[in-house]
Amino acid sequence: MKKLVAVLLVMGSVVLTGGEAMAEATKAKSVYDFKVKDIDGEEVSLSRYKGDVLLIVNVASQCGLTASNYKGLEELYKKYKAPGLKVLAFPANNFGSQEPGSNDEIKDFCRNTKSATFDLFAKVSVKGDDKCPLYEYLTKHQDKDVAGEVKWNFQKYLVNRKGEVVAKFEPMTSPTDKELVTKVEGLLAEKAE
Repeated sequence: MKKLVAVLLVMGSVVLTGGEAMAEATKAKSVYDFKVKDIDGEEVSLSRYKGDVLLIVNVASQCGLTASNYKGLEELYKKYKAPGLKVLAFPANNFGSQEPGSNDEIKDFCRNTKSATFDLFAKVSVKGDDKCPLYEYLTKHQDKDVAGEVKWNFQKYLVNRKGEVVAKFEPMTSPTDKELVTKVEGLLAEKAE
């Protein structure tokens, strides 16, 4: 009986967490309305990125797309960080268990193995009942071209300087893809408010 009660309590907390994520995502007006944890466990308000162009991407260290995407993300970030591009990487273990490590292990892999210098956040869930609020917002977005479930590791969301999600790029799209880069350049050309 105690085990049954414990299981029901855990299941209830998953449902509550999912409901809380949905509620937070529903009332959000932009990505600036979210708080997330960085890779070191510190809370970060995404409002700190006001005026920047953001590329939000779910990452994984053991995916067939890992090497090319980390290389491309770093190239893109280094080339455009001065005019205001920020890459926000969210490790997620939702696809093939390809991000199994702890936040410390992920940080070590990203910083030391892949030499990634862009912003790295704590591991989150990007799909399912335990989807984090930010990804609940992204996947339930009012723009049908942005909305929809995350398909795999390295799906990319482009956000303008006002915190509005303006484009989604499929996992197979390279961070240095001409269409993606052109959109980044166009957003960077817009003045920050």
